Amino acid sequence: MEKEKSANKWKWKRPLACSAAVLVLVSILLGAYLWQLAAVIDKRFSARRWSIPSTVYSDSTILFPGQTVNPNTFQDKLGRLAYSTVSTEPRRKGEMRWQGESLEIYLHDLDMPSKHQKGYPVRIELQDSRIESIARIDTGEVLPVLEIEPEEIMLLFGAEQEQRELVSIREVPAHLKHAVIAAEDSRFHQHHGFDPRGILRALYTNLRHGEIRQGGSTLTQQLVKNYFLTPDRTWRRKIKEFLMAVTLEFLYDKDEILEIYLNEIYLGQKGSIAVCGVGEASRFYFGKSVERLSIAEAAAIAGLIKGPNRYSPYEDIERCRERRDWVIREIHGNGSITREECDAALAAPLEPAGYATYGKKAPYFIDYLIGQLPVFYSSEALASRGLSLFTTLDTQVQAAAEQALENGLALLEKTHPALTSRGADRKLQGAVVVMQPKTGYILAMVGGRDYSVSQFNRITQAKRQPGSAFKPFVYLTGLDRFTPSSLLSNEPRSYEIDGTTWQPKNSNPVAEHGLTLRKALAMSDNLATVDLAMKTGLLRIMNTAMTFRFSTPLNPRPSLALGAFEVIPLEMARAFCTFAAEGVQPHPLSMRAVVDEKGNMLEQQHLKIDRLISPGKAFIMNTLLCSVVTEGTARSLLSRGISFPAAGKTGTTNDTRDAWFVGYTPDILALVWVGFDNGDSIFAGGSAAALPIWADLMKSLPQYTSGGWFRQPPDVVTRTICRESGLLAVTDACPETMEEFFLSKNVPVDFCRFHQTIKTDRENGGM
Repeated sequence: MEKEKSANKWKWKRPLACSAAVLVLVSILLGAYLWQLAAVIDKRFSARRWSIPSTVYSDSTILFPGQTVNPNTFQDKLGRLAYSTVSTEPRRKGEMRWQGESLEIYLHDLDMPSKHQKGYPVRIELQDSRIESIARIDTGEVLPVLEIEPEEIMLLFGAEQEQRELVSIREVPAHLKHAVIAAEDSRFHQHHGFDPRGILRALYTNLRHGEIRQGGSTLTQQLVKNYFLTPDRTWRRKIKEFLMAVTLEFLYDKDEILEIYLNEIYLGQKGSIAVCGVGEASRFYFGKSVERLSIAEAAAIAGLIKGPNRYSPYEDIERCRERRDWVIREIHGNGSITREECDAALAAPLEPAGYATYGKKAPYFIDYLIGQLPVFYSSEALASRGLSLFTTLDTQVQAAAEQALENGLALLEKTHPALTSRGADRKLQGAVVVMQPKTGYILAMVGGRDYSVSQFNRITQAKRQPGSAFKPFVYLTGLDRFTPSSLLSNEPRSYEIDGTTWQPKNSNPVAEHGLTLRKALAMSDNLATVDLAMKTGLLRIMNTAMTFRFSTPLNPRPSLALGAFEVIPLEMARAFCTFAAEGVQPHPLSMRAVVDEKGNMLEQQHLKIDRLISPGKAFIMNTLLCSVVTEGTARSLLSRGISFPAAGKTGTTNDTRDAWFVGYTPDILALVWVGFDNGDSIFAGGSAAALPIWADLMKSLPQYTSGGWFRQPPDVVTRTICRESGLLAVTDACPETMEEFFLSKNVPVDFCRFHQTIKTDRENGGM
């Protein structure tokens, strides 16, 4: 009997022992799995949580009293910077008011590597587009200089194509938190990641209405699904979602979870770019920062979570309003807002800010910039680290350059209809680059007529013959032996080259047999230029070109003097900068600084300059190239409205395949090229095809054309010379004289023998 009882006892204990062992084993395995999940969650959340695209910014805008501005381009820029017009005095950042020629503007915060400043209200007084004064409205302080924030010109996205503005939970207004919780998880603060009551309530609501109106997932589960899992609807995924949600609630407090959720959630589409997080959504839908959202706007954003594209105000504003009003009532039902606040929010109009689909601005400039960045950062880093890249681009100059090129090419085609007979992919092309001569900053770059048709950058990638645009470097080389008043031969001459005869010709007949060096360059005389080149030495001219960093091959032939070799347009622009920068050549710069997402400086590009020629030679060249504008091949600039002092050089190649104009002031230099990619004739030279584009561009940029000129350096002196002979003038004998500039080491000592002889003959005859 005892044995039987003992046997029965073990019959019961054996299954219990097995069950306990299984339970212990399951607990161990589950604990290990939860430990693994915790490690995965902690690793992800303790590292970089999102891939944030890097942002490319333009340069800031500097304003000062005495500066002339273009009101139209300036107002366009303010619009791109999200300044909105109000009828009263600006009270908030981003507001502005025009009153006649007075602009009142409440500045945004300025956050740049070199300067951090909170926004404040200012008044800018103008008179005939000239800034008379700048003063703070709040304090009355008169400001000598005002800096306006840079403009966002591009985001460097990764494969996810997500755009988000990260916000701290402290920046999120309480009514937005209440709205999101009311719309998505009303018991968020009561559950621990999983809410059975919420599932039952959602099931009851959906059955009662005969449609899915509520989901059973908690806010934490939504975050886990979006952040860690796939959207597959399987039991395995749901179980994993449940376990990860519970683990997440154990590791992090509610505010941390809510902050991550608010930055993660998908809230719509801006073209091909996904709008993620409430910070980005606030900008996209209402044009303001998240902390400025009203209750009604917060409810509209919270309502989007259920179906961002279905409830978008850009897709169906009435459906969005209905969803918004439902959220507002839910917030009031939870006791988070008063009846008065609820009624006011329901009555508020729904007014989305409007948007433009994301597109690349200044595309050729951006391509050039990105082409240089791999030296510092990989494409993966640029697409994920949220860097801020501050560039040298001036968006007002860029817009003016694009418009001037478009207008100029259209006018040229209208003048010469034969230019339009080709296919769409073989259209007449042009390119413009604008630089600051002393810094090398690239202010604008237009590498072609239409980036969507051709991404080939003709400023940085093309190799074209410069024609007469190269002549200044011949004349510069000759300054060691010759002066601006030296006479050059203009008589026809033949040259033997590799057994063949080459005879240069002038494009326009010139009667004089001898021309001063100044006039020869002004008139772009081919015969006189080749004469100077042969007397100076072709090898010396080649050395000058290499010193100026032309990278394309050169040959020591007489045709070198006429630009019969290829150059890269950006290198030509950089070479001309040397004259405008008083003999110092800058390195072209497109990027000024790189800052990480915390504001720490990572890279800063410093000016790289080299002195290539003396200030005296640079000054002489500036005066010679000024003569091109005042009395030479570019003299039509005056009739085109260019009244400020400028220097420049036209360029035309054989059969008018290439047309150039490079013009500059002490503050700005622009190069314009026009031609066909395949080298067909454009039926017009530099003065007719490229120069009008330059003139149109410069008239749009009064802020860079102050009217100043270059200072005469100590190693340059002036003398009165005879225009005809180029020698020192004889008083009361030489009929036409002028003041000429000379290097102090190369001043003429001989007086005009021709008119001196005439004067002597007259005096002797009188005796």
